[in-house]
Amino acid sequence: MLDKWVHRADLAESAINERHSARVWGLPRTNLGFVAWPANAKEKLFIHWHYWWQAHYLDCLIDAARRRTTKARRDRIRDTIRGISVRNIGKLTSNRYYDDKAWLALAVGRVSKVRKVRTPKFLAPLEQNIMAGIDSLTNVLPWRSGETFYNVPSNGPAAIMMARTGRLDEAMVITDWIFDNLIDDDGLVMDGLRMRMHGPEVVRNIHPYCQGVAMGACLEIALKLRERAGLTSTVVDHWSDADKAEDSLKYFAHIHATVQAVSRKMTNVHGVINWDTGDGDGGLFKGILVRYLADVAIRLPDDSPANRETKKIAARLVMESAESVWNHRLEVDGLPVFATDWTADARLPQNFGLSSSGLNDLVSVVRVDERDLSVQLSGWMLMEAAAKVAEEVENDGNNYTGRAV
Repeated sequence: MLDKWVHRADLAESAINERHSARVWGLPRTNLGFVAWPANAKEKLFIHWHYWWQAHYLDCLIDAARRRTTKARRDRIRDTIRGISVRNIGKLTSNRYYDDKAWLALAVGRVSKVRKVRTPKFLAPLEQNIMAGIDSLTNVLPWRSGETFYNVPSNGPAAIMMARTGRLDEAMVITDWIFDNLIDDDGLVMDGLRMRMHGPEVVRNIHPYCQGVAMGACLEIALKLRERAGLTSTVVDHWSDADKAEDSLKYFAHIHATVQAVSRKMTNVHGVINWDTGDGDGGLFKGILVRYLADVAIRLPDDSPANRETKKIAARLVMESAESVWNHRLEVDGLPVFATDWTADARLPQNFGLSSSGLNDLVSVVRVDERDLSVQLSGWMLMEAAAKVAEEVENDGNNYTGRAV
């Protein structure tokens, strides 16, 4: 099973790199992903480039390099980091949107896990800029500087970053705020909270990636709390260990509840995630969810019936979704085009195969969701998630060992 999913992840990587990857304005040792394929003239010039899409592109490149490190993969990671810096035209901290910056910080924070790739110097100032953005009244991040909208897409990835970088108390404050204020009657994580003249107003929209980052933050916090208590094993087998693990139990309970809610409300009867997300930014939403579902399936400690059940559910959602998306793919030149709807056949952009002159005229009119880099990155993230889960299944059966992803 592992070989199958590794091969599929490799093909997803090749599809993105062959169709979307390009130098920034022709500059050597740079790389970014065109935001659509086939790309029109403006897209080839990176007039539109989407800072946070490129962060997820980088994250996927790191996933592939962690599966099997090659010189080509290392070079592409370095070139993509340079490409992001070049195209941003100025300091990466100048971006007003904290969700953009948090996603980039998360991706760049994983770079050192790839052999022979160094963490860029801009990471520390970027993390500090995010920390400085915490609102003194609410103790959480706004969506962007100067706003009074506090949302999960900004605070979720920021909390993950904080937990991973030793800022555990701040991560806990943010994550507790999410679960205290933004859980609906179905147990799903809502979008955010907007401060109005008459008081706070909950924005009740439900997005898959909010579920993903909420469970991801809880997992990072719980594991750090166990580590701080001196628990290095994934199994608590003594009453004294159980006492030490008590602080983490709340966050494990949040993970159990969120995974259950996703399974009940965001999947079909086969366990395939079928929430409608469309194109544009929404194209990334399901991919982000499965990244963190895979994290739960692999790293959640195997020390209680609730944890074991949650791991199995998370793994099932990843694998069933991946099988469905793969079976519904299109192939162009032997490489996959993934569907935005994970239960339906992928559609080929209607402008595919036109001459370049006709293409530029039509691209702005025809909107096929599968054309967007975001949609294809979600498919790639799903294949990488399936490869990670399959590796754990092959190595350990149902006993996931907790290797960091």
